[in-house]
Amino acid sequence: MADSICRTLRDGALEGELAPTLTIKDSLASPFAFHVFSHILLQLSSHVIAQKSQSQGIVIVALSRSPSSYTSLLKMNGMDVASSNKWIHILDCYTDPLGWKDKARKSANVTDPSQQISLATSSYKTVKDVDKLFLVIAELGRGLIGENKARFCVAIDSLSELLRHASMQSVAGLLSNLRSHDQISSMFGLLHSDLHEERAVAVLEYMSSMVASVDPYHHSADGQKRCLESSLYDQSFTKGKFNVRFKRRNGRVRVTCEEFKVEPGGISFSPVSSVDGTVIAGIVPKVQFNLQLSEKERIDRSNVVLPFEHQGNGKPIQIYDGRRSLEESNSEANPISSGKKEDSAMGEIIYFRDSDDEMPDSDEDPDDDLDI
Repeated sequence: MADSICRTLRDGALEGELAPTLTIKDSLASPFAFHVFSHILLQLSSHVIAQKSQSQGIVIVALSRSPSSYTSLLKMNGMDVASSNKWIHILDCYTDPLGWKDKARKSANVTDPSQQISLATSSYKTVKDVDKLFLVIAELGRGLIGENKARFCVAIDSLSELLRHASMQSVAGLLSNLRSHDQISSMFGLLHSDLHEERAVAVLEYMSSMVASVDPYHHSADGQKRCLESSLYDQSFTKGKFNVRFKRRNGRVRVTCEEFKVEPGGISFSPVSSVDGTVIAGIVPKVQFNLQLSEKERIDRSNVVLPFEHQGNGKPIQIYDGRRSLEESNSEANPISSGKKEDSAMGEIIYFRDSDDEMPDSDEDPDDDLDI
C-alpha cells in the first residue's frame, strides 16, 4: 500500500537499526515505476517541509532524469522551489556520468547547464567509482542537516543505470553502506527488473525491507513485446496492480495489493476490485473449503439444540456437577414441606472380583518386600 510505504519511510530508522529501504520494480509491460517514485518523493517532501518526518533533508541521486525535471515536478505540485535549497539537493549523475561532456565543454568554452537549475545541484562525473559516490552522498546530506544527530533521506531514481556502470557487488556494497549510515533515515530506488538477471534482482530485493512491484493486469503468453503492443490499444494500459511486500523486524512478511491508475495529474491508488466491481478487503488464501456461511446455514446453526439445552424439557435446567446426584441436589434446593418423603431410586456400584486370588483392598503396600 502506497500510504504504508510513505509512513514507513517518513518514520525512518530506529536507533541501532538499518534504515528502511524500498525497491520499486517495473517492466516493459508496465513501465510506471517512475510515477510511483515521484509520488513517494512528493509525499516525503511535504513531510519534510512540515517537519513531520524523521529526515530533515532529501538527497536525490539523478541517474535517469535531468535535475530540471525535478524542478518542474516540485513546481507543478505547488512547492516553493526558491526555499528548497534548505532541504533538498540533487546529485547530477545524468548530465555527464562519465565526464566526456565536461571535456568537450571545456574545449568549446560552453557554460555548464547545471548552473542554470533552480534546485541545489552538484555534478558527479565518475559513476563507476561507487565508493566515492557514497562519500559524496554522505557529504551532501551533512550539508543539508549539519553535523548534529539529524538524518536525511536518499532517493536513487534508477538502480538499473547504476548497474550499467558498476558491478553488482559494488552496488550492493553502496546500498549496504547507505542503510547502515547513522545519519540516513530511509532510502528508496527504482529498478527495471526485466533488464537484469534474476540473481541481481534477488540481491536487491534481499537488501530491501520493502519491495514494490508495478504489474499489468494480465501477462501475455507470447512475450512482453506482444503484451506491450496489445496494451497500447487497450484502455487499461494506464492501470495495473501495485504489489508490495513488507519485511517486518520480527522476520515476518506481509503482502498487500492495490490498483493504480496513471492520470495526467499523477498516479492514484485504490483497493483491488473484482470483475463485478465489489471491493476485496484483503488477500484471502486459496483453500479447499468455504470460510463463509450462507443465510440458510446460519438459520440451521441457530436451530441446533446443544446438549445442555434439552435436559429440563421446559423446566429450569439442572447441570450435574459430578459430585452429587441430581435428585439429591434438587431435594436440597427444594425442601419438602410435608413429613412424608418420596421414594427415590438411588444408584449403587456393585463390584465382583474376577477370582479368589485377588486380594481385597488393604493398607499394606504390596511392593513392600521389594529391595529397590
